[in-house]
Amino acid sequence: MLHEMTIAALTQDPETNAPILFLKSIDGEKTLPIWIGMLEAVSIASALQNVEFDRPMTHDLFKNFIERINADLIKIEICDLKNNTYYAKIYFSRDNGDFYMDARPSDAIALAIRFKKRIYVDDVVIVKSFSDHQKTYEMSDDSEEGKKWADYLKKLNSDDFGKYKM
Repeated sequence: MLHEMTIAALTQDPETNAPILFLKSIDGEKTLPIWIGMLEAVSIASALQNVEFDRPMTHDLFKNFIERINADLIKIEICDLKNNTYYAKIYFSRDNGDFYMDARPSDAIALAIRFKKRIYVDDVVIVKSFSDHQKTYEMSDDSEEGKKWADYLKKLNSDDFGKYKM
């Protein structure tokens, strides 16, 4: 089963300074943190804030290309999690048929924002992510840092992150 998600937050991991993208289900019951690259975080943040550059950035260039070949981005789906790596698919439609492409979730999300399309996460990803985080929490439950992160994730509210600043 697929769950429609929205971007709840784009922030930085306090330990590593790596960007973290938090997705939250429309029903508000599920949250998915995804660590992403700095360039992808900038691309996502600029699209969320409607920042335009003089020259097209990579995701803008790909959007222009998709439009030029008369294709339409239908949706993106984060479809799997293997060895701490998330996998995504970008679904397209053209006159001669529908197709999808494998992608990194951060790239797929950067495009979904630009096309104003929906973001979906498969149940399998949520289950695997939850079980991975359970292992992490069990190992760090005794530390203050582990308790702080667990509390932060529980209280995550999309209204608190309107500007997506990093």
